[in-house]
Amino acid sequence: MEAVRDTKTINEIAQAHSVHPTQVSQWKKDLLDNASSLFEGKREPKPVNAQSDPDRLYAKIGQLNMELDWLKKSLGSVCRGTTGVDSAR
Repeated sequence: MEAVRDTKTINEIAQAHSVHPTQVSQWKKDLLDNASSLFEGKREPKPVNAQSDPDRLYAKIGQLNMELDWLKKSLGSVCRGTTGVDSAR
């Protein structure tokens, strides 16, 4: 955007961002040539991200809590020297 605004020279921008001046010139050219395409066409709704589905996330939280409880019980019985099986044989 700095290159398009022409507030700094291409060399100043390139030096500030540690890139070659040719790269800055190419980015500026690409932006100016294709800027109109950014505003063409219909805006479609964003696709729903499966990762943000609240019901699925709550189900996963429940599953993880159950697994954690099971692991705590299993670890507790191992630390006490029992396996959870009646040892009154």
